[in-house]
Parts: sequence; C-alpha cells; structure tokens
Amino acid sequence: MTTEWGEKSTADLMSRYVSKETGYEVPKEGWRICLAHEFKEKRKPFQAKDVSLSNVWEHVGLGIRYLKWWYKKTQVEKKAPFIDMFRAQPLRQIYGAPLGGIGGGTITRGWRGEFCRWQLNPGMYHYKTVIANQFTVCLRRGGQTVYQQVLSVEHPPTLQGWNWGYCGEYAFYHALYPRAWTVYHLPGQNVTLTCRQISPVIPHDYKDSSLPVAVFVWDIENKNDYDLDVSIMFTMVNGSGHKDDKSGGHWNEPFHLEKEGEAVSGLLLHHCTTVNPYTLCIASREQPGREVSHQTAFSPKGTCSGLWSDLITDGRLDSPAGSSPKTSKGENVAAALALSCTVLAQSCNTLEFCLAWDMPKITFGSREREHIRRYTRFFGSKGDASPSLCHYALTHYRQWEKSIEEWQRPILQDSSLPSWYKSAIFNELYFVVDGGTVWMELPEDADISGGVRSEEGGLPAQPAIIKEYGRFAYLEGQEYRMYNTYDVHFYASFALIMLWPKLALSVQYDIAGSVVQQDPTERLHLMNGLYSPVKAKNVVPHDIGDPDDEPWQRVNAYLIHDTADWKDLNLKFVLQVYRDFHLTQDSQYLRDMWPICQAVMESEIKFDLDGDGLIENSGYADQTYDGWTVTGPSAYCGGLWLASLCVMCKMAHLVDSEEMYQHYKNILDRGSAAFDQLLWNGKYYNYDSSGRVHSNSVMSDQCAGHWFLRASGLGYGDYQAFPKEKICSALKSVFDLNVMHFAGGRMGAVNGMRPEGVPDRSSVQSDEVWIGVVYGLAATMIHEGMREEGMRTAEGCYRTVWESLGMAFQTPEAYCENSIYRSLAYMRPLSIWAMQLALNTLQKDQTTSP
Repeated sequence: MTTEWGEKSTADLMSRYVSKETGYEVPKEGWRICLAHEFKEKRKPFQAKDVSLSNVWEHVGLGIRYLKWWYKKTQVEKKAPFIDMFRAQPLRQIYGAPLGGIGGGTITRGWRGEFCRWQLNPGMYHYKTVIANQFTVCLRRGGQTVYQQVLSVEHPPTLQGWNWGYCGEYAFYHALYPRAWTVYHLPGQNVTLTCRQISPVIPHDYKDSSLPVAVFVWDIENKNDYDLDVSIMFTMVNGSGHKDDKSGGHWNEPFHLEKEGEAVSGLLLHHCTTVNPYTLCIASREQPGREVSHQTAFSPKGTCSGLWSDLITDGRLDSPAGSSPKTSKGENVAAALALSCTVLAQSCNTLEFCLAWDMPKITFGSREREHIRRYTRFFGSKGDASPSLCHYALTHYRQWEKSIEEWQRPILQDSSLPSWYKSAIFNELYFVVDGGTVWMELPEDADISGGVRSEEGGLPAQPAIIKEYGRFAYLEGQEYRMYNTYDVHFYASFALIMLWPKLALSVQYDIAGSVVQQDPTERLHLMNGLYSPVKAKNVVPHDIGDPDDEPWQRVNAYLIHDTADWKDLNLKFVLQVYRDFHLTQDSQYLRDMWPICQAVMESEIKFDLDGDGLIENSGYADQTYDGWTVTGPSAYCGGLWLASLCVMCKMAHLVDSEEMYQHYKNILDRGSAAFDQLLWNGKYYNYDSSGRVHSNSVMSDQCAGHWFLRASGLGYGDYQAFPKEKICSALKSVFDLNVMHFAGGRMGAVNGMRPEGVPDRSSVQSDEVWIGVVYGLAATMIHEGMREEGMRTAEGCYRTVWESLGMAFQTPEAYCENSIYRSLAYMRPLSIWAMQLALNTLQKDQTTSP
C-alpha cells in the first residue's frame, strides 16, 4: 500500500547514516532520521506579500484595521497578539518528540538532541535552544579516560572547554510518540549508546498522563573484548533560555529521597520568578553497581573547562554538599548530574535519568486568578513535588512502557497498514501535550453553567465529569493562540474522544456552559469593521479565550470575524454531542446536553429564510476560505446542517421525545430535497448555490456532515441525510481532482479545485492544503469503502510534512504547492484519529456481517 515515491522519501532521511548499528530494541515503525540529514526545501511562512493582487483589494480594510489593533496590542498594552501576522515563526527543521505528560507544561527536545522549545508558562511558547542542556559520555578503561564527548553535532561559540562536534553520520533519531530513541555509535570505540525517551502519555489514564516528567534510559552496548567504565553526564540550565533566567534569585540544591525501598538523588533547580515560579529537577535512581555524582552549580558561560576536567579525571563529579548561592541579576546558573557503571565485555548495561518540572500554580496573562494544575491532586501544590515526581517516574516508567506497547501493538502489528500511517497516527498525537495544553482542577467556587440550572435547560454548576477529571484546554495552534477553538476542535476531537474520552466530555461541558451565556460588550470586528457583541446567547463560542488574558472568564479571543455569524459552530457542537455519546454510551451526558442542543438548533432554524429546510449563509458563515464569501446554501454548512438534523432525530428518539423527532425529521426531509436540488451537479456538490463563477468549485471537505454521521454509527437506514451513491460520486470527484490533479497526487487534497483540474485561487486559502481536513476526508473515504484512495490521500500530507518539509512535531495548518506554509504546530491534524475510527468501524462491520 506504500507508494514507490513514498519509500524513496523515507529512505532519504537516513541516506547519510554510515554506521551499521541499529540500536538497542529500537522499534521498526516510526519516524527515523539521521542526525546529519539536511532538508533541501526551506519554506517561508505565509505573509501579506503572498496575497495575490486579485485578493488584496478585498482585504485592504482588514489590513488597516489589523495594523491599528496590532500596534495598540504590542506597543501600548505590551501584549502578544493572539495571531501575529507580522512575526510568524520561521521554520526550524529541528523538532522532536516533546517531553512530559498532558497539561503540566512541555519541553521539546529536537531530533539532534537540543532542548529547544519551551511551554512552561501556560499557552505561551518560547523558542530557544539552551546549548548547555546536554548529555555527555565518558569512557574509561583501566582507570584512564579514553573518550569523552558531548553528544551533540553542534559547534557553539560558548563552552569551548567541552568536546563538541559529534559526527551526526553515526547517529539516528527514531520517534514513535510518546517515546523516542536516539542511537549513537561512538566512532572508533566499538560502543553504541541508545537513549530512550519516555513520557507518560497513556490513553485512558488520568493520573500518570498528567505528570510533568520524562525519563531517559541509556542502554550501553560494549562490543569490545574488555570491560569499560561508562559515565553519562546530564547538564541543565536553571531556566529556559528566557530573559528571566538572568533576573536573579535562582538557586540549586542537591536532594536525596528514599521511600518504598527505592532511593533517588539529584538536583533541584529553583527558578524563582515573580510570576509562575517553578523547579526543574534532574535525578537518577540509586542502584547497586551505579554511582551518582553531581555538581550543584556551574556557570554556563565561557569555556566551562572546570566541569569538563572534573568528569574527565575520574568519570564522576565532585558532589559538593549544600545549596548554591542565589544568582545575582544578569547571572545564569546550571547544574550537572553524572551516573556511572561498568559495562562488561560483549555485554550491555543501563543508566536512567529523570527530568521533572514542578509549576503547580499558574496564572494566565491577566493575572486575575490562580489555577491549580491537575497533577497536584496526586503530588500536592506546594511547589516541593519534584523529588517525589522523579521518584515516581523512575520506579513506574516500565509500567508506562508496558501500557504504551499494549495500546500501540494492534496498529503496529497490523500488516495491512502502511508504515507511514503507523508513524503518523502516533506521532501526530504530540499536539495533545504540546498544544499549549493546560489540564487544571476546577476551582471550588466555579460555576460553569452561567447561572442557568438543569431544570431551566442549563447544566449543573459543577458537572461530575469536570469535578472528577478537571478542565482541559489546548490551543488552536502554537501561533494561533486561542484555547479550544471550536471549529478546529471539531476535527481534532477524535483523538481525545478515542483516547481520553473524559477530557473530551469535559471540554463539551465547558462549551455547553458558555452557550447559554452572553457578553453584550460591543467590540470591533476586523474583517467587516463593524461593532457587535462579544458573545450572543445560544451561540457556541469560537474559543474560550487567550492564555495571555483569562481563558474561560473571557471567551471569543478571535476578533477577525463576528463569531455570531459562524453557524457551523452550533452544528459542530450538536454533531460532537451525539458522536461522543455513541462512542462512550454516557447516558447522563446525553441527558445533560439534549436541552443545550435544542437551544442551539432553534437558534439556527431562524436562518431558514424561505422555509425549504436549509439554512441560508451570508458572509463568513461557515468554513469558507478567507476572502471567499458564501451566499445561499453551501455544501459544507448545508451538509453539517442536515447531519445535525439527523442526529437530533436520533437523540429525540433516545430521550423518548416523539414530538421533537417529528419536528426535526420534517425539516430534514425538506432540507435534503432542497440540498440536492440546489447543490448537486451530477458528480459532486457545488461549493455554494450562488451561481457565481466559482460556485461550482470542488471543495475537498464537502462531505464533512456525512463523515460525522458515519463516525457516529449513522448515515444509513432511518438516519440518513445523503444518498450513498452521491456521497461516493462526490468523494471520487474529490480524489480525481483535488488529490490526483494536484502536485502529481503527492501532497494530499487541495481545498478548492476547479472542474477543469486547476486549483481554485479565487481566495487566500482555497489553494491551500489543510492537513487536518485531509485526514478527515481520508476517514470519510475509508467509511465508504474507498480505503486505498483514503490512504493515498493522507499519505501525501504525511510525506510532505514529515519527510519533505522538515515539519516533524510542528505539523502546520496549511501549505501550498510551492514556497509557503501557514501556522506551524496546529490542532487540526489530530483528526488522523478519525481515520483509525473508520478503520476500526470497517473491521467491526466485516467481522459482524454474515
């Protein structure tokens, strides 16, 4: 099933690897790259200059208004814009699997070993490689050091007393999230090191998955005929490379913790900022045959030859007692931990390290409220949990790995699935953790219902799901800084509902609570220049807020469009409610959500202006591409509307409401007929019914409503909104045109394609590929028996992002055929889990059919 061009693309990543070593128990499947690899294509982020002349005129007003708003935000308020169109992140082709569990902050380690992307302050990213954060190996034979090397290919201008410049041609990186392996063959030493990185990201686990920890297990293979003494040194700066590293008052101290028959020792790096202080911790388990030593503090400036000499002398560090003095302003401090063992001839031994960070209490940008992270339920919120976190991680990581392997095994061992898919399905999950994610306890005084109680058609003040499992939020993207952007979560939510369903339901309760609330504050919307309320009643919010403000307290950070006109948000809420019930069978959830669904659907029915059962669109009413105005019913929003009516019929049946069943069924019958009459052209559904020049463009996402019906066990029989033969015809048209007529069929599906086989360039985004949309499209194809086409469609996106463009662990929202991309590290590609749901459903249907 893997294409020939795909196999070559994969091979290119390892073409510079010269060693024959395969490492210690490195899995076959995953994303693998030689440390000497250089990506040939260097893309640029989308900028204003990339807007075509034909589209510039339509956006002049938006540009002027945005510039005024941007200036006020950055220069007057001294805040970061939720979308910064002037400071898009440049592409750094360096990122690997992030460290840590869900919602406690993340530290990303690059595929060459760098500690290079930091999200400790909630939702706010800092892109800085801290060069002193390294692993160093020391080999000794007969009491003499024979080899000492920083395991980094870099040649930095600082720390010149260290031996840099490891040859990357002798090493490779392999990621199968939430684990990653780096294999280092030490030239001339006949020794191979395999560093295995483990983060506790475990489906259906709501304790360990919340922990801000990672474990590094070093398997050392000595293929010599003599014994070696081997030391690994882990160095870490107190901070993240941010300017507050030099604010003064930071200090380090050694620690030793013994409990339950296991002892752990290491170093605590106390980062004492005024806002969101934290403690970093590097630690190792004390075991027979292994020696732990440390250097409490050293300056990561200058040559730093003293630390290097300390290790090279005897393979251990001096291990001074007591804490370091607090840093002065302008001063940095770092710490080092070394672990040593003997590796017998022709054998293997293991060394284990842990990295933890403890920031139990957080405030967002407004500093209005203090929030408590989820992991504090198990480890306390006093800021002294780092030793216990490391002890727990070092004594439980093997169980984590067992759970991870049991979860991944059915997919990895399925010979019918191509290798690229086995990499994509797990590695794209990085965003659940590294999407600026927060997972917090619900405050005791919180009322998510907006004051509208269950008996009044609302919700409990504190739904049991949120009380037990906490509040969860992730960003639309690392560059599009809005939490739980709902129109995008619609796609990404498949990962949550399949792997952490309680978090998916928690998000739904939070959104449902905001539906009944309103904020009449008038504000300017940048697209049309008009003022309107921030939040209308019975309308799903676009997002729950900006981490640089106060999420949950102030929703709808997005102010480009008036979100009251985004009719698809309400429809997406309804569709997710039933899909989530279908997959969880949580009847209480269905009962709680039913009145909210009724309220949002009734608010939509008013847009059925001519009584034909279809809602009318105006302006930016659905998932259009910026600059492409929709008039009249459209394939996308109209399809979501019919699918929503379909699930409302199903839910009415489940809650024994025959009256509401007939109500929605009557609208569905009329709407389905009108939808076919207005939009079906014999091969596919037209983009919209306006009759304009581009209204007959082929939209890749035209079957989104049907996709959700199939994902919910509907879409046929009594709960069918679209004729099967028309859906299949539309999908074949999309495959033939949007996939195979675009970039030689090697880059996924372009958003808009003209019937004559050229991309639609009538709007800013119509000629983009949206990776998350493509994964959803592929899932729809699989549901309809087009498995080969679905896999081919999705493969193009994976190959482009992970193998050609160097965007591993930062999958963007979009790319064009040439030159540019938009919004790195985006939420929507988590929709690849919809493909897995479709495959599971297909397998189940085949198993149960006679």
